[in-house]
Amino acid sequence: MSAYFATLSQALKQAGIFQPCLLLDRDRLDGNIALVGERLAPGLAVRLVDKSLACLPLLAHIRKALGTDRFMTFHPPISEAVLKAFPDAGLLYGKPMPVGTARAALVKGGADWSRVCWLIDSDERLAEYGALAIELDIELRIAFEIDVGLHRGGFAEPGALSRALKQVSVHKKLRCEGVMAYEAHAPHIPGLFGGPAKALAHASERASAFVARLGPDQRRILNIGGSKTALLHHGVMANEVSMGSAFVLPGDFDTAGLDGFQPAAFIATPILKIVEPMLPGPPAVTRLLQALGRFPRKGCYLYGGKWMAEPVFPDGMRTNGLLGLSSNQQFMGLPADTTVMPGDYAFLRPTQSEAVLQQFGPIAVLSQGRIVDRWPVLPMM
Repeated sequence: MSAYFATLSQALKQAGIFQPCLLLDRDRLDGNIALVGERLAPGLAVRLVDKSLACLPLLAHIRKALGTDRFMTFHPPISEAVLKAFPDAGLLYGKPMPVGTARAALVKGGADWSRVCWLIDSDERLAEYGALAIELDIELRIAFEIDVGLHRGGFAEPGALSRALKQVSVHKKLRCEGVMAYEAHAPHIPGLFGGPAKALAHASERASAFVARLGPDQRRILNIGGSKTALLHHGVMANEVSMGSAFVLPGDFDTAGLDGFQPAAFIATPILKIVEPMLPGPPAVTRLLQALGRFPRKGCYLYGGKWMAEPVFPDGMRTNGLLGLSSNQQFMGLPADTTVMPGDYAFLRPTQSEAVLQQFGPIAVLSQGRIVDRWPVLPMM
């Protein structure tokens, strides 16, 4: 592991990057993409989650490799950028938008919003979007959010979906494209309650019951899954699965469904200082806490900090609750025998890719041991 991060450090120095950055290992990314292609069940397409991969070159790279033009979107400015960048893309909203948000995007224009499918989670939202379509005199594509066990919202029973579908025929300018199911809870169900496999099977059964209520012309989008579960679905009613974070494998995605995937994104930041740390106050307090193993005898301060990430290098580097976190220069405890010096790099592995990829400006893209490109990211707001 140390040799790997030594290679990353040398690449950053050669590229003249001496401030916090997001580094993407494109070779590892390609390995993860290949695993998706190998393990994806026949008949399933991948819908790329733009919020988790909020960088157009990154989306383009994965899109080309997997041959998909399906995107799941969550935020109108990013939706607009994706629509403009990929003229053949079809977008599905992954969360229900307030009708005012949809109106503002549609009135503003600037992109082909007819390629967007809006998510409907309730009878009330269905009526609002029906009224919006009449107000703007446009056809709106919609899909229904269905609850298959996560209980985060959406239509809870197939009968409720049937009643909503009858209302679609009343709203002449709405066109039902299908359903979206999400079962992020499944990998975390303890064995006491049946475990992940049973939860996933239950979610698939529930989704099938909802799909059975759709008409033949209402099944263009039969969406299920997320990064943790997409590759575990076989023989299900779906025709597509959503994936995003899996491609770069942040820490929260170390699950059985992604065995063999490698972390491909890291936060790299220079070490500003190496110190023999002392707490404010009487020195005896620091010595006592060190003797008890509560406070390190060696430490460092990083350029920046307080990220959604866990330290991975130098080996043994740890946060310390007594000094807390800092977004300016964060203290990290180090093993007493560490040999890192000021100016060396520390590396942290993001716990999620959403938002984190966008915090550092252009992504430093590594391949074959050197920085080969800088990929601009999409704005957070």
